Amino acid sequence: MKTRTPQISSRSSAPKANQAGDESKPLQDGTIVTTDTNPASEPENALVSEASGRSVEGLILVATPIGNLGDVSRRALETLAAADIVACEDTRLTGRLLQRFAIKARVLAYQDHNAERSRPELLRLLAGGKSIALVTDAGTPTISDPGYKLVREAAAQGTPVTSVPGPAAPIVALSISGLPTDRFFFGGFLPTKQGERRRILEEVSGLRATLIFFEAPRRLAESLAVAAEILGPRDMAVARELTKRFEDVTRGRLEDLARHYAEIEPPKGEAVLLFGPPEQRDEISDAELDNMLTEALSRQKVKDAAKEIAAQTGLPRKTLYDRAVQLKDKTG
Repeated sequence: MKTRTPQISSRSSAPKANQAGDESKPLQDGTIVTTDTNPASEPENALVSEASGRSVEGLILVATPIGNLGDVSRRALETLAAADIVACEDTRLTGRLLQRFAIKARVLAYQDHNAERSRPELLRLLAGGKSIALVTDAGTPTISDPGYKLVREAAAQGTPVTSVPGPAAPIVALSISGLPTDRFFFGGFLPTKQGERRRILEEVSGLRATLIFFEAPRRLAESLAVAAEILGPRDMAVARELTKRFEDVTRGRLEDLARHYAEIEPPKGEAVLLFGPPEQRDEISDAELDNMLTEALSRQKVKDAAKEIAAQTGLPRKTLYDRAVQLKDKTG
């Protein structure tokens, strides 16, 4: 099978993200953000002043930038300024965003580690008429974070739930990946344990859709190697540093990219992995497939036979491996 060198995208011309000062101290739950570090411009200050006289109600999910502060929307800033409380994953990160735009807010932490404890209090505040803007560290709330439980319970108690839409890393990555966008599956972060990671990839290997996952840089090469084994031949893309100065999208064949990342140092920044749908091949009957596997098994071990037929047919290697085991057991 011919291989193609992965196409490494050139650096994006995306403008450098505005960064709030790193010297700001971590905020505690309920802290009022009042710093002059990187103050907002006059138009931005006017926007915040104008918003402070407005009112919002209920639970509002507010999307925030995934890397470039220039992507924050006017409506997002107005909502953050008008809400009684801003609930967020990391009070320090959200505090910097608020500081950048001179927004004074009561900030409460709501994340995986304290969600079960904090959720009842947030629901009580909502029931009492307080408005809460829910944000995540970057992107759209409830996408790969615990916010959906708060949404579910707030709606159940009759609290209005609305959204201020904006960036979401899976959608941004998909839109520039060059892979099919009509059907896609987002699976969040791949599990850290190899057995669980393999199980997840096996479950989705046959989906006729683009598969999207998050992965940490130190596990990127290992996860791509496992994906190449389980998913079989297909196109893919690895997107990193989205919307930032050094945004990068690497496109190519899955097997080529797995080899590429195995040969280099782990890149910086979390990656978005996008696997194209299984490749369409001529329909192969069960009998034809069994014949192909039987012939391959006469020459090599089960694992190698499954790998060979996967390369020929584009079918998931795990599916072929399981069938090869059944055939081998029948023939003894």
